[in-house]
Amino acid sequence: MRIVIPFKKENAKSRLSGVLTPDERGLLAVAMLYDVLDAIDGFAVDILTPSIFDDARTDPHILLSESGLNDALNEYLSNVAEYGCDPVMIVMADLPLLKSRHVREIANSDADLVIAPGKGGGTNILSIKDPSRFRTDYYGTSFLDHLRIACDNGLSVEVYDSFAAANDIDEPDDLVELLIHGTGEAARTLADDIGFVVAVRDGRAQVERL
Repeated sequence: MRIVIPFKKENAKSRLSGVLTPDERGLLAVAMLYDVLDAIDGFAVDILTPSIFDDARTDPHILLSESGLNDALNEYLSNVAEYGCDPVMIVMADLPLLKSRHVREIANSDADLVIAPGKGGGTNILSIKDPSRFRTDYYGTSFLDHLRIACDNGLSVEVYDSFAAANDIDEPDDLVELLIHGTGEAARTLADDIGFVVAVRDGRAQVERL
């Protein structure tokens, strides 16, 4: 099993621009990547990114690609299929609640394809037994698109239903979940380095700066 993580530090997490500065967004993006790397420790890892960002922990895993997300991932799958056809797991870099047990459970599935859905019809994790028989189609309702592609290719599918795997950090409201449930680098960065806390206003949890 090889695990590939698409990652972009430059202008990362633009939908958080209303609450975080560009530097803070980059800091949080790297911290979330660290949490994902902790969760997948022990697997062969590649980080698919358009640029090197001079980080001792991540640089050994960097694969440079300036292509869009789907083109870059589908080229990666084709290359893996050509040189040995190892199973591939695609893990998004903004899953700071993910733990190693989730990754092991997905990796140990007998299904041809395991999909961990994200919020709003997205796809947060794909585990592909045979990369030569699958192509990604991210954006929009990619969860439904990936189910369709699996059906078209005669693949058995398992949907991995997990709070941790479903909670990608994209919107300001997502930061509440990170501060409440996070135990890793991203939660510490958001609380200690950036200075956010959870506050309750009108009976609803939200994040505020100290």
